Amino acid sequence: MDKKERLKELVVILNEAAKAYYQNDTEIMSNLEYDKLYDELVYLEAETGIVLANSPTIHVGYEVLSELEKQQHPSPMLSLDKTKDVEALVSWLGSHDGVLSWKLDGLTVVLTYENGELRNAVTRGNGEIGEVITNNAKTFVNLPKVIPYKGNLVIRGEAVIKYSDFNKMNDEITEAEEKYKNPRNLCSGSVRQLNNEITAKRHVHFYAFSMVADVLSEEQIAEYGFNNTMMNRFEWLKNQGFDVVEHFLVNASNIAEQVADFAMRIPDNDIPSDGLVLSYDDIAYGKSLGRTAKFPRDAIAFKWADELAETTLLEVEWSPSRTGLINPVAIFESVELEGTTVSRASLHNVSILRALALGLGDRITVYKANMIIPQVAENLTRSNTLELPANCPACGGETTLQDANGVQSLYCMNPMCSAKQIKGFSHFVSRNAMNIDGLSDATLEKFIEKGYLKRLPDLFHLEQYRADIITMDGFGEKSYNNLIQSVDAARQVSMAKFIYSLGISGIGLANAKVIVAHFKQDFEAIVNASVEELTNIDGIGDVLAQGLYNYFNDEVQMQVVKDLLAEITFEVEEFSDEQSLEGKIFVVTGSVERFANRNELKDYIEKLGGKVTGSVSKNTDYLINNDVTSNSSKNKKARELNIPILSEDDFIKLSKGEL
Repeated sequence: MDKKERLKELVVILNEAAKAYYQNDTEIMSNLEYDKLYDELVYLEAETGIVLANSPTIHVGYEVLSELEKQQHPSPMLSLDKTKDVEALVSWLGSHDGVLSWKLDGLTVVLTYENGELRNAVTRGNGEIGEVITNNAKTFVNLPKVIPYKGNLVIRGEAVIKYSDFNKMNDEITEAEEKYKNPRNLCSGSVRQLNNEITAKRHVHFYAFSMVADVLSEEQIAEYGFNNTMMNRFEWLKNQGFDVVEHFLVNASNIAEQVADFAMRIPDNDIPSDGLVLSYDDIAYGKSLGRTAKFPRDAIAFKWADELAETTLLEVEWSPSRTGLINPVAIFESVELEGTTVSRASLHNVSILRALALGLGDRITVYKANMIIPQVAENLTRSNTLELPANCPACGGETTLQDANGVQSLYCMNPMCSAKQIKGFSHFVSRNAMNIDGLSDATLEKFIEKGYLKRLPDLFHLEQYRADIITMDGFGEKSYNNLIQSVDAARQVSMAKFIYSLGISGIGLANAKVIVAHFKQDFEAIVNASVEELTNIDGIGDVLAQGLYNYFNDEVQMQVVKDLLAEITFEVEEFSDEQSLEGKIFVVTGSVERFANRNELKDYIEKLGGKVTGSVSKNTDYLINNDVTSNSSKNKKARELNIPILSEDDFIKLSKGEL
């Protein structure tokens, strides 16, 4: 292809990818693929001397399109030049001191304070104009609304959703395709909501990374003690009540060591990041260097040099779900990446699959995005021989290709698809729901195919098929008896687990517990509650309330519920009036001895008003680990942050007010 034509093609491709990423919060190519194409475009522009007006090399972000009010930034928000070479950082820094910090992966926000109060919050948008999100910013978990400094202040920072909060939200969503894809996309959608109640429920945090000093005079800078170094600016911002991005003072002799330290901490870092940022500590010197059309010269981004492994594509697994979406997953010969063995990676959707031009037996390269998530980087063979399945792998029903915002996905159109049924049954019998052992997806599929299971209540009448079941592969008298015993044990269940087991969209176990507690275990009251009554429950917004109301007002669904109620009885749960752990945040790791399992310990903590998260952070109050002296990553992090590490015995004393 002619170089000029290739240049034009790259501009179109990259702008479409940027539109999907920044405007629609979706992805149509991997970060690695985007960077590769972007670098090719930069090279071609330099070689040909041609830069198109709409080239992504001279535009930042994407033109914002939403109902939010727009506002121009006081100074342009430029993106940073980047490198993946540590030696390039050393050369860039030269003899100067620098500040190395995480490059957070969320949504950049500009905050304006007047007379000590938050007046305005605007997203980055296209770098020149952003969207006004002031009301939403006021719900950020850690953002001060009032600060001691009473002058005018403009700062920039990143709005992020932590992995622990992201994983907790996803844990409460049953269906794979309904789960949020990554914290960055969820954060972007959360921050740009028209209803800030939704933003508040997403636990968005803000981390400051710079002050827009252009709006301050040199006299103000001196008078209010801002100082002319990045390190002192960070310290000043912390004294004003802001959480700032983690940072370290570096020079040419120790920067490589500090980069390596950041890399080691990626697996345990609770805050999403996609690299590092290196800035000159001397702000005046950095400013004296000026800027290019797109990049400032006082800072540079460092992107992780992804560890690539070459392997062979063995198959593409098509995984149907309860809603009909069929997800493609790449299965390849096992490789070692970032210290773990990897053999599969999601291809996300048909658009990405087609862009890779895949075929079975192709040689592909794989990597871990941000050193965490397995991804297919490139197809070296590009045979493009893979055909989309015309029929659903679960039921044989016809498939159809659907396009949403430029992203193509495959769906099964059969309303009676067995996969849709299997997922519903699988959720119902899962451990955190009805907890019926012996019913794997494979077993459920067999029972559905043979007609044993058509509706959820049929699970309680499997004894009529005893003669057939004990002769099935993998079954026998003992397996059958164990299954029936497990079904009978499920006839007594907590109300919260029962509600969760129904698979009501968005209603996780934690939500169900809150609902049950609010209505004091009165199931009829829950079933007959209005949307308004449900939204009065802490943590239940309009969407969840409407979904719950719709479910219990659907005749077909309610008939299933009534038939299930004829088979079960609710356990009476005790809710302690003494909330001895109220407001305390715990992390549980290692094996437990005084409780049946970690879930039982988690339930106990929640009943006493506490909260359990997945990773240790500065917000954690206690880490529970019977091996108090171990050198596990969580124990090390707790010691670094001076967080008490409790054995179960110590925890029980704490819960009883004896510690």
